[in-house]
Amino acid sequence: QVQLVESGGGLVQPGDSLRLSCAASGFTLDYYNIGWFRQAPGKEREGVSCISSSDGSTYYANSVLGRFTISRDNAKNTVYLQMNSLKPEDTAVYYCAAEETRTKQELHRLCTLLTVADFGSWGQGTQVTVSS
Repeated sequence: QVQLVESGGGLVQPGDSLRLSCAASGFTLDYYNIGWFRQAPGKEREGVSCISSSDGSTYYANSVLGRFTISRDNAKNTVYLQMNSLKPEDTAVYYCAAEETRTKQELHRLCTLLTVADFGSWGQGTQVTVSS
């Protein structure tokens, strides 16, 4: 059974850091592109970052560029999202999602558009709250 489990969320103050983890079970993450998404109350789920399965290429939404870093440790079957300089507007439930692609064109589309419907496997989410 394919399963993704997020962890690492919590309550922090503005300017603090958190590292989220996305651990996979039932399948090998090596072959999957992984996206991080977030959903704030009353808002649609939005893409935050993406990392490719093939060469580790990374993609970021403009709102987090320079503050968030996505990485993967295939030996641990885990993808991370390091979040620095957190802001109150980063408050949301954060989800990781997995999807395979067959071509570079598919990967580029998947990770630049970060569309919810394009990702087939999802975790349950972890809450991140940034508040003073």
